[in-house]
Amino acid sequence: MADSHQVIFYPVGNGDTVQIVLSKGRRVLFDFCHRDKAEDTGTPEIDLKTRLRDDLEAVKRDYFDVVAFTHADLDHIQGSTEFFELQHAKKYQGNGRIKIRELWVPAAMLLENADKDHQSDEHILLRQEARHRLLEGKDILVFSKPRTLTDWLEPRLKDRGEPASARDHLFIDAGTVVPGFTLKNDDVEFFSHSPFIKHCDEGDIIRNSAALMFNVRFNADGEIYDYLEIGDAEYGDLEEIVRVTRHHRNNDRLAWDLFNIPHHCSYRALNEEKGKSETDPASLVKDLLRMGKPDAYIVSCSKPIPDAKESYEQVQPPHIQARKAYERYLREVNGRKFLVTMEEPNTKKPEPIIFEVGRYGITWKRSISIGAPAIITSPPPRAG
Repeated sequence: MADSHQVIFYPVGNGDTVQIVLSKGRRVLFDFCHRDKAEDTGTPEIDLKTRLRDDLEAVKRDYFDVVAFTHADLDHIQGSTEFFELQHAKKYQGNGRIKIRELWVPAAMLLENADKDHQSDEHILLRQEARHRLLEGKDILVFSKPRTLTDWLEPRLKDRGEPASARDHLFIDAGTVVPGFTLKNDDVEFFSHSPFIKHCDEGDIIRNSAALMFNVRFNADGEIYDYLEIGDAEYGDLEEIVRVTRHHRNNDRLAWDLFNIPHHCSYRALNEEKGKSETDPASLVKDLLRMGKPDAYIVSCSKPIPDAKESYEQVQPPHIQARKAYERYLREVNGRKFLVTMEEPNTKKPEPIIFEVGRYGITWKRSISIGAPAIITSPPPRAG
Protein backbone atom coordinates (compact mmCIF):
# COMPACT_ATOMS: atom_id res chain seq x y z
CA MET A 1 0.00 0.00 0.00
CA ALA A 2 1.33 3.41 -0.96
CA ASP A 3 2.06 5.99 1.70
CA SER A 4 -0.42 8.83 2.09
CA HIS A 5 -0.17 12.54 2.80
CA GLN A 6 -1.87 14.21 5.74
CA VAL A 7 -3.52 17.62 6.10
CA ILE A 8 -4.05 18.56 9.75
CA PHE A 9 -6.23 21.44 10.99
CA TYR A 10 -5.64 22.51 14.60
CA PRO A 11 -8.38 23.78 16.95
CA VAL A 12 -7.02 27.19 18.01
CA GLY A 13 -10.29 29.14 18.19
CA ASN A 14 -10.75 31.90 15.63
CA GLY A 15 -7.26 31.40 14.26
CA ASP A 16 -5.39 29.36 11.68
CA THR A 17 -2.80 26.62 11.86
CA VAL A 18 -2.65 23.85 9.25
CA GLN A 19 0.13 21.29 8.78
CA ILE A 20 0.77 19.25 5.66
CA VAL A 21 2.78 16.07 6.25
CA LEU A 22 3.88 14.66 2.92
CA SER A 23 4.18 10.95 2.21
CA LYS A 24 7.96 11.23 1.99
CA GLY A 25 8.25 13.04 5.31
CA ARG A 26 8.53 16.73 4.43
CA ARG A 27 6.39 19.07 6.54
CA VAL A 28 4.78 22.37 5.62
CA LEU A 29 3.07 24.54 8.21
CA PHE A 30 0.59 27.27 7.26
CA ASP A 31 0.30 29.92 9.98
CA PHE A 32 0.76 29.54 13.72
CA CYS A 33 -1.70 30.64 16.41
CA HIS A 34 -0.89 29.64 19.98
CA ARG A 35 -3.21 31.02 22.65
CA ASP A 36 -1.51 31.30 26.03
CA LYS A 37 -4.76 30.29 27.71
CA ALA A 38 -4.57 26.99 25.80
CA GLU A 39 -1.84 25.86 28.21
CA ASP A 40 -4.63 25.57 30.81
CA THR A 41 -6.09 22.09 30.34
CA GLY A 42 -9.54 23.44 31.16
CA THR A 43 -9.80 25.43 27.94
CA PRO A 44 -10.97 23.97 24.61
CA GLU A 45 -8.18 25.49 22.48
CA ILE A 46 -5.29 23.15 21.81
CA ASP A 47 -1.84 23.74 23.34
CA LEU A 48 -0.32 24.17 19.90
CA LYS A 49 3.29 24.56 21.01
CA THR A 50 3.26 21.31 22.96
CA ARG A 51 1.40 19.41 20.28
CA LEU A 52 3.69 20.45 17.43
CA ARG A 53 6.86 19.96 19.46
CA ASP A 54 5.76 16.47 20.52
CA ASP A 55 4.88 15.56 16.93
CA LEU A 56 8.31 16.66 15.69
CA GLU A 57 10.15 14.87 18.50
CA ALA A 58 8.30 11.67 17.61
CA VAL A 59 9.93 11.72 14.17
CA LYS A 60 13.28 13.02 15.47
CA ARG A 61 12.97 16.51 13.97
CA ASP A 62 13.57 20.00 15.29
CA TYR A 63 12.42 21.81 12.16
CA PHE A 64 9.72 22.32 9.55
CA ASP A 65 10.73 22.20 5.92
CA VAL A 66 8.50 25.21 5.27
CA VAL A 67 6.61 27.63 7.49
CA ALA A 68 4.28 29.90 5.53
CA PHE A 69 2.68 32.91 7.20
CA THR A 70 -0.25 33.90 5.01
CA HIS A 71 -0.30 37.40 6.54
CA ALA A 72 0.64 39.22 9.72
CA ASP A 73 -2.66 39.39 11.61
CA LEU A 74 -2.26 38.14 15.18
CA ASP A 75 -4.58 35.16 14.72
CA HIS A 76 -2.13 33.82 12.12
CA ILE A 77 1.18 34.51 13.91
CA GLN A 78 0.46 34.57 17.66
CA GLY A 79 3.24 32.94 19.70
CA SER A 80 5.37 32.27 16.62
CA THR A 81 8.34 34.43 17.67
CA GLU A 82 8.61 32.49 20.94
CA PHE A 83 8.27 29.07 19.31
CA PHE A 84 10.44 29.34 16.21
CA GLU A 85 14.15 30.03 15.91
CA LEU A 86 14.80 33.37 14.22
CA GLN A 87 18.05 33.85 12.35
CA HIS A 88 18.30 37.62 12.68
CA ALA A 89 19.25 37.72 16.40
CA LYS A 90 20.92 35.24 18.78
CA LYS A 91 18.40 35.91 21.55
CA TYR A 92 15.80 34.14 19.41
CA GLN A 93 17.95 31.04 18.89
CA GLY A 94 18.53 27.81 20.81
CA ASN A 95 16.58 26.80 23.93
CA GLY A 96 14.54 24.22 22.07
CA ARG A 97 13.20 26.62 19.44
CA ILE A 98 11.93 24.96 16.27
CA LYS A 99 13.85 25.77 13.10
CA ILE A 100 12.33 26.99 9.83
CA ARG A 101 14.28 25.65 6.87
CA GLU A 102 12.38 27.87 4.44
CA LEU A 103 10.14 30.79 5.32
CA TRP A 104 7.31 31.78 2.95
CA VAL A 105 5.84 35.27 3.37
CA PRO A 106 3.87 37.77 1.32
CA ALA A 107 5.75 40.89 0.24
CA ALA A 108 3.48 42.91 2.53
CA MET A 109 5.12 41.35 5.57
CA LEU A 110 8.48 42.91 4.66
CA LEU A 111 6.84 46.32 4.34
CA GLU A 112 5.15 46.43 7.75
CA ASN A 113 5.64 49.61 9.78
CA ALA A 114 5.59 50.26 13.53
CA ASP A 115 6.57 53.10 15.84
CA LYS A 116 9.35 52.73 18.42
CA ASP A 117 6.92 51.52 21.09
CA HIS A 118 5.88 48.52 19.01
CA GLN A 119 9.19 47.20 17.69
CA SER A 120 8.82 44.04 19.80
CA ASP A 121 5.40 43.19 18.38
CA GLU A 122 5.34 39.83 16.66
CA HIS A 123 4.59 41.16 13.19
CA ILE A 124 7.64 43.44 13.40
CA LEU A 125 9.89 40.63 14.59
CA LEU A 126 8.72 38.54 11.65
CA ARG A 127 9.34 41.49 9.34
CA GLN A 128 12.91 41.71 10.66
CA GLU A 129 13.35 37.98 10.18
CA ALA A 130 12.06 38.07 6.61
CA ARG A 131 14.21 41.07 5.71
CA HIS A 132 17.29 39.39 7.21
CA ARG A 133 16.78 36.18 5.27
CA LEU A 134 16.12 38.06 2.05
CA LEU A 135 19.28 40.15 2.42
CA GLU A 136 21.30 37.03 3.23
CA GLY A 137 19.82 35.41 0.15
CA LYS A 138 18.72 32.10 1.65
CA ASP A 139 15.99 30.19 3.48
CA ILE A 140 13.10 32.34 2.26
CA LEU A 141 10.63 32.85 -0.57
CA VAL A 142 8.77 36.15 -0.92
CA PHE A 143 5.49 36.21 -2.81
CA SER A 144 5.22 39.13 -5.29
CA LYS A 145 7.80 41.83 -5.94
CA PRO A 146 6.13 45.24 -5.71
CA ARG A 147 8.04 48.40 -6.55
CA THR A 148 7.93 49.52 -2.92
CA LEU A 149 9.87 46.43 -1.88
CA THR A 150 12.33 46.78 -4.76
CA ASP A 151 12.99 50.38 -3.67
CA TRP A 152 13.88 49.09 -0.21
CA LEU A 153 15.97 46.14 -1.41
CA GLU A 154 18.10 47.46 -4.26
CA PRO A 155 20.11 50.10 -2.30
CA ARG A 156 20.95 47.48 0.32
CA LEU A 157 22.13 45.02 -2.32
CA LYS A 158 24.26 47.80 -3.81
CA ASP A 159 25.85 48.40 -0.39
CA ARG A 160 26.71 44.69 -0.31
CA GLY A 161 28.32 44.90 -3.75
CA GLU A 162 25.61 42.79 -5.38
CA PRO A 163 23.54 43.49 -8.49
CA ALA A 164 19.89 44.54 -8.28
CA SER A 165 18.84 41.14 -9.67
CA ALA A 166 20.74 39.10 -7.05
CA ARG A 167 17.58 38.07 -5.15
CA ASP A 168 15.23 37.64 -8.09
CA HIS A 169 15.16 33.87 -7.60
CA LEU A 170 13.61 34.32 -4.16
CA PHE A 171 10.50 36.10 -5.45
CA ILE A 172 7.42 34.16 -6.54
CA ASP A 173 4.75 35.61 -8.83
CA ALA A 174 1.05 34.85 -8.57
CA GLY A 175 -0.01 32.35 -11.20
CA THR A 176 3.14 30.24 -10.93
CA VAL A 177 4.18 26.99 -9.27
CA VAL A 178 6.44 27.41 -6.26
CA PRO A 179 9.92 25.90 -6.78
CA GLY A 180 11.23 23.25 -4.42
CA PHE A 181 8.31 20.81 -4.66
CA THR A 182 7.21 18.78 -7.69
CA LEU A 183 4.53 16.20 -8.34
CA LYS A 184 7.21 13.89 -9.74
CA ASN A 185 9.60 14.00 -6.78
CA ASP A 186 7.40 15.02 -3.84
CA ASP A 187 3.87 14.10 -4.96
CA VAL A 188 2.84 17.71 -4.32
CA GLU A 189 3.05 21.16 -5.86
CA PHE A 190 2.03 24.59 -4.64
CA PHE A 191 0.44 27.00 -7.12
CA SER A 192 0.38 30.62 -5.95
CA HIS A 193 -2.95 32.41 -6.40
CA SER A 194 -2.02 35.54 -4.44
CA PRO A 195 -0.75 38.14 -3.68
CA PHE A 196 -0.60 40.32 -6.79
CA ILE A 197 1.97 43.12 -7.11
CA LYS A 198 -0.76 45.75 -6.94
CA HIS A 199 -1.72 44.64 -3.44
CA CYS A 200 1.34 46.49 -2.14
CA ASP A 201 1.72 49.19 -4.77
CA GLU A 202 -1.65 50.90 -4.61
CA GLY A 203 -1.59 52.91 -1.40
CA ASP A 204 -2.17 51.37 2.03
CA ILE A 205 -1.54 47.64 2.38
CA ILE A 206 -4.63 45.61 3.27
CA ARG A 207 -3.21 42.46 4.83
CA ASN A 208 -6.12 40.20 3.90
CA SER A 209 -5.91 41.16 0.22
CA ALA A 210 -2.10 40.93 0.16
CA ALA A 211 -2.05 37.47 1.79
CA LEU A 212 -0.77 34.13 0.54
CA MET A 213 -3.33 31.90 -1.18
CA PHE A 214 -2.52 28.54 -2.75
CA ASN A 215 -3.81 25.65 -4.73
CA VAL A 216 -2.00 22.67 -3.17
CA ARG A 217 -2.06 19.73 -5.56
CA PHE A 218 -1.39 16.22 -4.29
CA ASN A 219 -0.54 13.12 -6.28
CA ALA A 220 -1.71 9.91 -4.63
CA ASP A 221 -1.27 6.69 -6.57
CA GLY A 222 -1.55 8.60 -9.83
CA GLU A 223 -4.72 10.46 -8.86
CA ILE A 224 -4.77 14.24 -8.35
CA TYR A 225 -6.42 15.95 -5.36
CA ASP A 226 -6.61 19.71 -4.79
CA TYR A 227 -6.59 21.69 -1.56
CA LEU A 228 -7.36 25.42 -1.43
CA GLU A 229 -5.45 27.27 1.32
CA ILE A 230 -6.98 30.74 1.29
CA GLY A 231 -6.08 32.76 4.41
CA ASP A 232 -8.43 35.66 5.19
CA ALA A 233 -9.55 36.79 1.74
CA GLU A 234 -12.73 38.80 1.31
CA TYR A 235 -15.17 38.15 -1.49
CA GLY A 236 -13.67 40.80 -3.79
CA ASP A 237 -10.25 39.15 -3.50
CA LEU A 238 -11.73 35.76 -4.38
CA GLU A 239 -13.61 37.17 -7.35
CA GLU A 240 -10.39 38.70 -8.65
CA ILE A 241 -8.57 35.39 -8.27
CA VAL A 242 -11.30 33.64 -10.24
CA ARG A 243 -11.14 36.27 -13.01
CA VAL A 244 -7.35 36.22 -13.28
CA THR A 245 -7.09 32.43 -13.10
CA ARG A 246 -9.64 32.03 -15.84
CA HIS A 247 -7.94 34.66 -17.98
CA HIS A 248 -4.71 32.66 -17.82
CA ARG A 249 -6.59 29.42 -18.51
CA ASN A 250 -5.66 27.85 -15.19
CA ASN A 251 -9.25 26.90 -14.33
CA ASP A 252 -8.16 23.57 -12.89
CA ARG A 253 -6.36 25.48 -10.12
CA LEU A 254 -9.75 26.62 -8.81
CA ALA A 255 -11.02 23.08 -8.30
CA TRP A 256 -11.00 21.65 -4.78
CA ASP A 257 -11.37 18.43 -2.85
CA LEU A 258 -10.57 20.25 0.39
CA PHE A 259 -11.23 23.93 1.09
CA ASN A 260 -9.92 25.89 4.09
CA ILE A 261 -12.47 28.70 3.90
CA PRO A 262 -11.40 32.29 4.59
CA HIS A 263 -11.60 34.35 7.72
CA HIS A 264 -13.18 31.93 10.20
CA CYS A 265 -16.46 31.56 8.28
CA SER A 266 -17.09 35.29 7.90
CA TYR A 267 -19.84 36.32 5.51
CA ARG A 268 -17.37 38.90 4.16
CA ALA A 269 -15.64 36.08 2.27
CA LEU A 270 -18.89 35.52 0.39
CA ASN A 271 -20.52 38.91 -0.15
CA GLU A 272 -21.03 42.45 1.14
CA GLU A 273 -24.27 41.57 2.95
CA LYS A 274 -24.65 38.87 5.58
CA GLY A 275 -28.24 38.00 4.72
CA LYS A 276 -31.01 37.33 7.19
CA SER A 277 -30.90 33.54 7.22
CA GLU A 278 -28.20 32.71 4.66
CA THR A 279 -25.53 34.67 2.80
CA ASP A 280 -25.96 34.84 -0.96
CA PRO A 281 -22.42 34.58 -2.40
CA ALA A 282 -21.24 37.02 -5.06
CA SER A 283 -21.37 35.61 -8.57
CA LEU A 284 -17.73 34.58 -9.00
CA VAL A 285 -17.55 33.27 -5.44
CA LYS A 286 -20.48 31.00 -6.33
CA ASP A 287 -18.46 29.82 -9.32
CA LEU A 288 -15.54 29.00 -7.02
CA LEU A 289 -17.79 27.08 -4.61
CA ARG A 290 -19.19 25.13 -7.56
CA MET A 291 -15.64 24.05 -8.44
CA GLY A 292 -15.80 21.61 -5.55
CA LYS A 293 -15.41 17.98 -6.59
CA PRO A 294 -17.65 15.09 -5.48
CA ASP A 295 -16.77 13.91 -1.95
CA ALA A 296 -15.12 17.25 -1.13
CA TYR A 297 -14.80 18.71 2.36
CA ILE A 298 -14.94 22.28 3.66
CA VAL A 299 -13.15 23.22 6.89
CA SER A 300 -13.78 26.34 8.95
CA CYS A 301 -10.90 27.24 11.28
CA SER A 302 -13.14 28.89 13.83
CA LYS A 303 -15.12 28.81 17.01
CA PRO A 304 -18.28 26.66 16.99
CA ILE A 305 -21.09 27.81 14.70
CA PRO A 306 -24.37 26.73 16.32
CA ASP A 307 -27.67 27.16 14.52
CA ALA A 308 -29.23 29.13 17.37
CA LYS A 309 -31.37 32.27 17.40
CA GLU A 310 -28.64 34.48 18.84
CA SER A 311 -26.14 33.30 16.19
CA TYR A 312 -28.02 35.20 13.48
CA GLU A 313 -27.28 38.51 15.20
CA GLN A 314 -23.58 37.83 15.82
CA VAL A 315 -21.33 40.63 14.58
CA GLN A 316 -17.91 38.94 14.61
CA PRO A 317 -17.22 35.69 12.76
CA PRO A 318 -18.07 32.92 12.56
CA HIS A 319 -21.45 33.62 10.97
CA ILE A 320 -24.20 31.03 10.77
CA GLN A 321 -25.45 32.65 7.55
CA ALA A 322 -22.09 31.94 5.91
CA ARG A 323 -22.07 28.35 7.19
CA LYS A 324 -25.47 27.74 5.63
CA ALA A 325 -24.20 29.08 2.30
CA TYR A 326 -21.14 26.84 2.34
CA GLU A 327 -23.25 23.83 3.26
CA ARG A 328 -25.69 24.60 0.41
CA TYR A 329 -22.96 24.64 -2.24
CA LEU A 330 -21.21 21.64 -0.73
CA ARG A 331 -24.45 19.69 -1.21
CA GLU A 332 -24.72 21.02 -4.75
CA VAL A 333 -21.34 19.50 -5.70
CA ASN A 334 -22.08 16.26 -3.81
CA GLY A 335 -19.50 17.05 -1.17
CA ARG A 336 -19.25 15.18 2.07
CA LYS A 337 -19.01 17.41 5.13
CA PHE A 338 -18.61 20.95 6.47
CA LEU A 339 -16.31 20.74 9.49
CA VAL A 340 -15.47 23.29 12.19
CA THR A 341 -12.16 22.93 14.02
CA MET A 342 -13.61 23.83 17.44
CA GLU A 343 -16.51 21.36 17.09
CA GLU A 344 -14.70 18.07 16.39
CA PRO A 345 -15.20 15.64 18.03
CA ASN A 346 -16.98 17.98 20.48
CA THR A 347 -16.87 21.62 21.57
CA LYS A 348 -15.49 20.92 25.05
CA LYS A 349 -12.34 19.11 23.94
CA PRO A 350 -11.76 19.44 20.21
CA GLU A 351 -8.91 17.57 18.55
CA PRO A 352 -7.08 18.24 15.28
CA ILE A 353 -9.07 17.42 12.16
CA ILE A 354 -6.92 15.05 10.14
CA PHE A 355 -7.34 14.15 6.50
CA GLU A 356 -5.39 11.45 4.71
CA VAL A 357 -4.75 11.87 1.00
CA GLY A 358 -4.07 8.45 -0.51
CA ARG A 359 -5.29 5.73 -2.80
CA TYR A 360 -8.85 6.06 -1.47
CA GLY A 361 -8.95 9.79 -2.07
CA ILE A 362 -9.24 12.32 0.75
CA THR A 363 -10.38 10.56 3.89
CA TRP A 364 -11.33 12.20 7.18
CA LYS A 365 -9.78 10.35 10.12
CA ARG A 366 -12.61 11.06 12.49
CA SER A 367 -11.86 11.26 16.22
CA ILE A 368 -14.53 10.05 18.62
CA SER A 369 -14.88 11.25 22.21
CA ILE A 370 -16.35 8.21 24.00
CA GLY A 371 -13.70 6.50 26.12
CA ALA A 372 -10.17 6.44 24.72
CA PRO A 373 -9.54 8.41 21.53
CA ALA A 374 -10.09 6.35 18.43
CA ILE A 375 -9.69 6.81 14.72
CA ILE A 376 -12.22 5.86 12.06
CA THR A 377 -10.65 5.68 8.63
CA SER A 378 -13.78 4.90 6.65
CA PRO A 379 -15.45 7.91 4.98
CA PRO A 380 -18.34 9.43 6.97
CA PRO A 381 -21.87 9.78 5.56
CA ARG A 382 -22.41 12.61 3.12
CA ALA A 383 -23.51 15.98 4.47
CA GLY A 384 -27.20 16.72 4.09
